[in-house]
Amino acid sequence: MKEVVIAGVGQTPVGEHYDISLRELAYKAVEAARADAGGLHPQALYVGNMLAATLSRQGHLGTLIADFCGMTGIEASAIEGAGASGGLALRMGYLAVASGAVDTAIVVGVEKLTDQTVSNVNAAIATTTDADYEAEQGLTLTALAALLMRRYMHEFDVPQGAFGGFPITAHANGATNPNAMYQRAINPDAYLKAGMVSDPLNMFDIAPNADGAAVILLTRPEILPSKFSHPLVQITGSSVATDTLALHDRPQPLSLHAARVSIESACQQAGVSVGDIDLFELYDAYSIYPPLILEAAGLAEAGQGWQWAQNGQISLQGELPVATFGGLKARGNPGGATGVYQIVEAALQLRSQAGKNQVLDAKTALVQSLGGAASTAVTHVLQTNN
Repeated sequence: MKEVVIAGVGQTPVGEHYDISLRELAYKAVEAARADAGGLHPQALYVGNMLAATLSRQGHLGTLIADFCGMTGIEASAIEGAGASGGLALRMGYLAVASGAVDTAIVVGVEKLTDQTVSNVNAAIATTTDADYEAEQGLTLTALAALLMRRYMHEFDVPQGAFGGFPITAHANGATNPNAMYQRAINPDAYLKAGMVSDPLNMFDIAPNADGAAVILLTRPEILPSKFSHPLVQITGSSVATDTLALHDRPQPLSLHAARVSIESACQQAGVSVGDIDLFELYDAYSIYPPLILEAAGLAEAGQGWQWAQNGQISLQGELPVATFGGLKARGNPGGATGVYQIVEAALQLRSQAGKNQVLDAKTALVQSLGGAASTAVTHVLQTNN
C-alpha cells in the first residue's frame, strides 16, 4: 500500500442551515478544501451521507456534487453506513489512493437533518436500526442508547451523574470552536438539572441533529508540489468492522465488538498502541458511548470507562484529550458527515492549526465513528512527523 496524506481540509459551520441546500453546503466545504490543497484536482469523489434520499429527496449524490462543484467527468459515488457514512467514505478514498488506482481523491461528508419535522427526522434515523425488530417496535437510537446506559448503571453500580463529565468536556471544547453549533460551556449542576429525554438520558446526554459539510482531499506525497503550504498528515491505519445490526442479538451488549476490532486493526496497521495516542476523536452521539469506546479500546476495564471523565483526563490538557473541538455533543451531529468532520478536526490538531483547541505536541490521533448502535465502526489513525 502506498503512503496517503491529507492535502486539504474544509468545513462549514455546523448548525440549522435552512437557507442553504445540500449541494451548496457541499460546495462551500469542497472549495475550502481545494484551496487548502493548493488547487489539486481530484480524480475520484466519495460522498458520505446518511439520509439525503429520505429527508432532502435527493439521491445520486456523487454525480450531483461532482456536477455542482465543477468536477463533471470524474469518478463519483455515495457511501451510506448510518452515522459512520463519512468514515466509510474516507475509507474508500484512502483505499483508492493507497492502491494507486487514483492519484488524488476528494471525500465529502454532507447532511441536512433540520429541514424536516422532528417526527420525520426521527423516523428517518430509525431506518439505521433493524427495521423489523427494532424500528417497527418503536425503538429509536436514543431509546437504544438509554437501554445501554441503564444496563451499564445496573451492572456496574454507576450513578447517572457519572456520565456528565463527557458532555461537560465536549461543551468546554466547543466553546472555542467557531464551527460548533453550541459555543457555550456547561457545569455539573446544569447537567444534573437537565430535563430527561429517554430515562436515564437527559438533554445533555444527546448530541443535537444538525446540518453541515466537511471535506478531505487525499493524495500521495510525490503528487504534491515541492513547497507545500502546510504540514503533512498521513493516514497510517484504516479499518472497518461490523457487529449485529440489532442490539438484542449481541451476547454482551455493553461490549462494543466492532469498535474494539476496528481500533485493534487500525492501530496494528499504523504500528502504534492506544497508549501512543495523543488525542481521540470518538463518537459521542450519546454520553454512554464514550466510556464503552474507551473500554473497547482497552484503555479501561469494563465498567470503568466513565472514570476517564472525572478528573480532567480527557480535557485538552489531560492524559488523553477527546472531542477536542466539541465532539458531536457541542459541535453538533451532522449525521453521515460526522466522520469527515472528525478527520478534519484531527488533521488540524496534527498540523498545529487548532487555535484555542490545540492539543500540545499532538503527533498521533485516533478517530472513530459509529453507525447505528455501534453496528458499524470505522477507525483511522493519523500521524505527522512535524
